[in-house]
Amino acid sequence: MLAKSTGDIEVIVVLDGYWPDPPLQEDPRLRIIHKGESQGMRAAINSAAAIATGEYICKCDAHCMFAEGFDEILPRDCEDNWVCIPRRYSLDAEKWAILDNGKSPVDYHYLCWPWAKPDEVGLHGQVWNERARARKDILVDDEMSSQGSCWFMTKKHFDHHLKGLSEVGYGRFVQEFQEIGNKTWLGGGRVVINKKTWYAHLHKGRTYGRGYFISKGEMVRGTYYSADHWFYNKWPERKYDLAWLVDKFWPVPTWPADWKTLREYPPIPDLRN
Repeated sequence: MLAKSTGDIEVIVVLDGYWPDPPLQEDPRLRIIHKGESQGMRAAINSAAAIATGEYICKCDAHCMFAEGFDEILPRDCEDNWVCIPRRYSLDAEKWAILDNGKSPVDYHYLCWPWAKPDEVGLHGQVWNERARARKDILVDDEMSSQGSCWFMTKKHFDHHLKGLSEVGYGRFVQEFQEIGNKTWLGGGRVVINKKTWYAHLHKGRTYGRGYFISKGEMVRGTYYSADHWFYNKWPERKYDLAWLVDKFWPVPTWPADWKTLREYPPIPDLRN
């Protein structure tokens, strides 16, 4: 990020319960938060945002590469109540370059029907290739949801509208962008994909491993809570219900045409205990 920035930035690295080996190189633009014990992703993001001094904040996973000048391109198309997502490529970590896999970059995501996968209930962000092809020439465009490995917004939006990331119900890690995107859209803001710049993200998978531990139970509980919270419109500060968002992007893959008139939905399990 320091090498690819062309403006005045600070980079805040959160070391969540570990020290890197070799250590990070010193730089006057670098600030480090070290936690003696791991507290999780949501707490890490909140602690970094709390000490950020800029007008804008950009969160990214550790395993990402950025386009030249990303830091000056993103603010040009970002209003106070927007969340902006750069175009996403896959990263070749060994070459530190865009992975040459013959695939198009990822520009769009949708929130799936919560019961699209009966064994994996939840509002999951899914890649939306059909929308990408239909709207390929629109450089800054509405985005229903996103993956969460990188997002950009004003610090004002993070502090005063999102009010940070909550661990209530979600736990420490999961459903990050479901909270961010839904609070933004349903609170009267806008989520956009910005194709004028990009980042490349490493899908670690079996080759590299996750890098941190999260139990399946914690993941499932957080996902169920999020689905229940947003599908049944339990956020008291919303201006719109979830149906407004689905209508805005309709037709949305996996959502039944008659979903509003269904008399009964399968229950979302309650795993709080």
